[in-house]
Amino acid sequence: MGPIRFRSCVLDSLTTTPTVVILSNMKAELLLRERHLIAEDAFVEFRIWRVPNAVSGSVHDYKYALAYVVAGQCVLRYDNEAGKGDHRHIGAVETPYRFTTPDALLADFWNDVETWRPE
Repeated sequence: MGPIRFRSCVLDSLTTTPTVVILSNMKAELLLRERHLIAEDAFVEFRIWRVPNAVSGSVHDYKYALAYVVAGQCVLRYDNEAGKGDHRHIGAVETPYRFTTPDALLADFWNDVETWRPE
């Protein structure tokens, strides 16, 4: 019985008490979530949130992911993945993107979709 009590005391002293810390009670606010079929085998999807703090790598208070998918393959994507900041993927090529406003983001995305779309 003695060794069991000793192990219990040692384990108690080595076990940390769980602590919960709330960094912010403000949640991301969904501003736009839409999917539009633009051809029989193609669609665009938009997701834009206002976030309480800028995503790592970005200097604004938006988180976004816009995608153009053709025949099940994402051929164009704009996003600001944490740590990478604002950028876009055109095919397999990733390039930086200069974010200004959500309206400009959507306009730039639609311009790229129109450039990519077959006639």
